[in-house]
Amino acid sequence: MEFRGFETKCRLLVWAIVVIHFCTTVDAQASCKLKAKFNLNGYKSLDKKKVIVGGMFSVHKSLASADSNTTSEPVSSGCEGFNFRVFRWTQTMLFAINEINERTDLLPNTDLGYVIYDSCFTISKAVEGTLTYLTGQDEAVPNYRCGSGAPLAALVGAGGSDLSIATARILGLYYFPQVSYSSSCSVLESQFQFPTFLRTIPSDAHQSSAMAQLVLHFGWTWVGTIASDDDYGKNGIKEFKEQVEEAGVCISFSETLPKGSSPENIQKIVRAVVESTAKIIVVFSSDVDLSPLLDELLRQNVTNRTWIASEAWVTAATVSRHPGVQQMLGGTLGFGLRRADIPNLQTHLLSIDPYDDPLTEEFWETAFNCTLDYGRALRNARARAARAAQEAGNVTASRAVARAVPEGLCTGHESLQHLNNTYTDVSQLRITYSVYKAVYTVAHALHNLEHCELENGPFENGTCANINNFEPWQLMYYLQNVQFVVPHTGEIFKFRKDRDVDGLYEIINWQTTPEGELSYVPVGFYNSTEPAESRMTIKNASIIWNSDILEVPRSVCSEICQPGTRKGIRQGEPVCCFDCIPCADGEISNTSDARACIQCSEDDWSNANRDACVPKTIEFLDFGEPLGITLIAIAAFGALVTILVGGVFLMHLSTPMVQVNDALLSFFLLFSLVVTFLCSIVFLGEPRHWSCMTSQVALAMGFALCLSSIMGKSVVLMLRARAIKLTRNAAKAAAKAAAAAAASDQSPDVVQSTAAPPAPKIDVDALRPAHQRAIAVVCTLIQAVACTVWLCLLPPHPTKNTASQNIKIILECDPGSVVFICCIFAYDILLALLAFAFAFTARKLEDHFSEAKSITFGMLVFFIVWISFVPAYLSTRGKFMVAVEIFAILASSFGLLACIFLPKCYVLLVKPERNTQEQMRPRALGKDASNTGTSASLTTTVATTVSTVCADD
Repeated sequence: MEFRGFETKCRLLVWAIVVIHFCTTVDAQASCKLKAKFNLNGYKSLDKKKVIVGGMFSVHKSLASADSNTTSEPVSSGCEGFNFRVFRWTQTMLFAINEINERTDLLPNTDLGYVIYDSCFTISKAVEGTLTYLTGQDEAVPNYRCGSGAPLAALVGAGGSDLSIATARILGLYYFPQVSYSSSCSVLESQFQFPTFLRTIPSDAHQSSAMAQLVLHFGWTWVGTIASDDDYGKNGIKEFKEQVEEAGVCISFSETLPKGSSPENIQKIVRAVVESTAKIIVVFSSDVDLSPLLDELLRQNVTNRTWIASEAWVTAATVSRHPGVQQMLGGTLGFGLRRADIPNLQTHLLSIDPYDDPLTEEFWETAFNCTLDYGRALRNARARAARAAQEAGNVTASRAVARAVPEGLCTGHESLQHLNNTYTDVSQLRITYSVYKAVYTVAHALHNLEHCELENGPFENGTCANINNFEPWQLMYYLQNVQFVVPHTGEIFKFRKDRDVDGLYEIINWQTTPEGELSYVPVGFYNSTEPAESRMTIKNASIIWNSDILEVPRSVCSEICQPGTRKGIRQGEPVCCFDCIPCADGEISNTSDARACIQCSEDDWSNANRDACVPKTIEFLDFGEPLGITLIAIAAFGALVTILVGGVFLMHLSTPMVQVNDALLSFFLLFSLVVTFLCSIVFLGEPRHWSCMTSQVALAMGFALCLSSIMGKSVVLMLRARAIKLTRNAAKAAAKAAAAAAASDQSPDVVQSTAAPPAPKIDVDALRPAHQRAIAVVCTLIQAVACTVWLCLLPPHPTKNTASQNIKIILECDPGSVVFICCIFAYDILLALLAFAFAFTARKLEDHFSEAKSITFGMLVFFIVWISFVPAYLSTRGKFMVAVEIFAILASSFGLLACIFLPKCYVLLVKPERNTQEQMRPRALGKDASNTGTSASLTTTVATTVSTVCADD
């Protein structure tokens, strides 16, 4: 937007001048006169010249302050601040024109003249010079050529990019050629806006790319930028920032150098440099604009920075020879134009005559700090003497000084050879060489125009232009198609189709010499014509950085995030400012500066450093580990004890104790306990398809057979208890009836004994042993059918559990179907509840061994174990879940074995005297002892029934 505003103002300025000057012209053909004259300095050589070449150089650094009083006629401002470097460029143009005029192979029949103006580094003076040059006389008349001399060829200039933009717009109106030697702003690439602009210096588009590539080459991600407040600085730094920001580099600060004196703005820039942590500062500016900043930086002793210089100041002696900059600017890297040696140029520079023209006179006086004007010298001497005399109070001394030769008077014979300044330094002829090429470009274009062959010319009908009277647009054709070999260097120069030249730069490093001076050391090269990956060649080992160190400086807002961490952007700060956040568990980053962590696969987990995924630990309850060995030993011990109990029962198979408990049903129960003990071992080891199916099905079938066998025993005990209770009640009723009958038939005088009537015979064991076995078999078969369906449809299978524990893969058995496994073990729970209910009902059965109580207690142990198992199982993970399940199986099996068979084994092995038929009978109730007849008959009846049952076994 700023550039468009400036463009509009320039257009309005040009057309306003054209209209005003046209309106003030009385007779355009007869008289060309302005209300005021421009105050322009420069060189002219017009006499007996066939073609005139224009030139524009910023010999002065700024305009002199002018009186703003509007009560008198305004006067064009003068200039101040002599620039020795630009004055050398001006002399180079004069040298090149003289060299061309002396050649016989280039424009042999044409002498070139010149008109060179000083633009004073300001747009207004550049416009003044352009208008004056086009008019052909000292009084500028826009849109008119008032002179009648030699034709104008082209303008070489106008120095800075903003100056060339202003002049190019005016010259473009007349299609007048302009060849610039130092205007590198990329805005000037537009042929639509600047149709006649050409340049011998590469566009800043190349330099901005080169700077960006340099920053990326050294890995700098945190840089500051400073640009001059003109088109050169603003556009150059804008393109640089666009490229580096796209590549991930952040800009710490971006400041603009003011034009002219502005201490407040300079101090603001210095504060930004000091407060920033960026160690790399890119400066797109001219040496003139940069000088005030250097003064303030030196005053505040700002060091430990690396500066990246644009071509406008990288070889400027006004900067490198600035007092005290060695410590601050040492190690600077920059891009310089191609350097060349121009023979005899130094001889020309040293042979100028201070009395030839005012500009050279000013140079001489500035260089030697004297004056060529005797009267001025005398006045200065008298003023100094008067001040000294006034201070000392000696008037005689003042008069003596006044009569002597005044101090500060130049002789005109001072030696330029011993003058150590930028003007005489020809070691770094870079922009000077660009000036040299610009003059030769115009000369070769004129040569081609002059030697055009008739009927083979480039214009309409094969015509050619006349060297004595050609139009600017005709020369423009030859300029844009020129090609020649530059003298002394052998460079083949030509313009590309876009009227620009290739971007060729030397990469220059400022290194301190043993004498303490800064030297320009080439450390690389940049060629825009090469492929992108090989455009820049740089010798890292040859670079000496600030403070004479060899290590590449670091310039980052945040240090590199090491592998195992990721970048965490800080809110409200550039993306280069971040925190390094460790990757979460299960995530890694195996590269530096990772933007995000990578999720490990299900089978892997992050290591301790979070920089690699490692296989998770495979966990299962193995046979060989101590816990597995312990559980196997306990299971084997339980199975062995159960087998021994079965052996004991087998040895005492014919005894009443074994007979009364249904030996076959007892063996079913013992076999099921062996199955449950041994199936717990199958839970150990790495889960396989067969082990997952076997363990679950064997457990379900084992408990089904066990619980159904217990239920068979319990239901018989329940029925027996009910039968005995009914028998007892019936016997009591019969006894009471008999006693009542005897009392009614007995006379007082006769006493006779009458026997009690026999108790009614009731079937105590309605279920025979065959029925008990049938219950056990049928209930087990139901479970077998359910397990078969489960195995056929959705069988258990091994699976990897990666969700329970992050660092482990738990190998376990997936039940296949939660519904099936719940139904199957719910069936076992139903059998257990029925067995417990039947046994609990028969707990008061009066025998010597209380088998119903043993079963009841055993089932209580079974329930307690499995109720405790549920929370324990849910609160554990990994292999310990299997261990808990195995422990529950073993504990419940041992509980049933101990509660049901331990009392019987005690009688069989320790108290065999109690293993009698008599002991198997129900005991007599103590409270019925008085009614011995009734009790005896009841006992006889129950015993007979039990004996019959035992015999049926």
